[in-house]
Amino acid sequence: MPVPTLPRENSTATVATPSGYAIEFENVSIAFDEKVVLAGVSFQLRHGETKALFGVAGSGKSILLKLAIGLLRPDSGRIFVLGEEVTQMPEQELFELRRRVGIVFQESALFDSLKVYENVGFRLMEEGVPAQEIERRVREVLRFVELERTYDMRPSELSGGMRRRVAIARAIITEPEVLLYDSPTGGLDPVTSNTIVELIMKQRDVYKTSALLVTHRLQDAFTMATHQFDQATNQMVALPEGQNCEVPMSFLILREGKVIFDGDAHQLATSRDEYIREYIS
Repeated sequence: MPVPTLPRENSTATVATPSGYAIEFENVSIAFDEKVVLAGVSFQLRHGETKALFGVAGSGKSILLKLAIGLLRPDSGRIFVLGEEVTQMPEQELFELRRRVGIVFQESALFDSLKVYENVGFRLMEEGVPAQEIERRVREVLRFVELERTYDMRPSELSGGMRRRVAIARAIITEPEVLLYDSPTGGLDPVTSNTIVELIMKQRDVYKTSALLVTHRLQDAFTMATHQFDQATNQMVALPEGQNCEVPMSFLILREGKVIFDGDAHQLATSRDEYIREYIS
């Protein structure tokens, strides 16, 4: 049962305790070799919401995802994931929290020496889930991404788009409460990219999973904001003009380490900020 959507709060407010968002960044900063990557970044991801992250290369989008799961520690500020502060969390507790988060990398990050079913079920095997249950769940998620026929194949036998879809299956097999996508359509042709976007939309609309989506393609996010997945036809359909998607969809733009926009598609399309207008053109 998805958690009820909470109202958006002012991102500049100081929060003393976890607010109940799926993810919350509170005045987060980080630098490498004196180069500031993020400077006082604050935003919230509501339960059930998908937020697309944009910015030019080097603006800190992927760093933001690594901070969210504790792979990096900020120099200052606080980060909450599913109500728990990850900023100072011990590594063992981070391992437990990461079980509730699914991650899809641009490179897919599959084990070439393992077959598809072993890649997809890897985390369940580590947790000691019975083999029969693993097989059932692997086939279920492969069916979800329409790749059940690849069950016994190796990653080297798959196209780039198929590898990306297998990576999505691996990320969702544990039924995560939050999904992090790092440029899932990067390097793919338009047709394959559209397939990946449709799968992300399917996960969003069927399971209402909270998600942060890093992408370089504004078109992908605008498609998600103007379409929704129709379970009856098993495909995405365009929404009537002016109608919002049932699942919250928002956009966040980073520039020089700071958030310069955080809002919905309509607000983005009608922004009068010169940099934003040029960026989305």
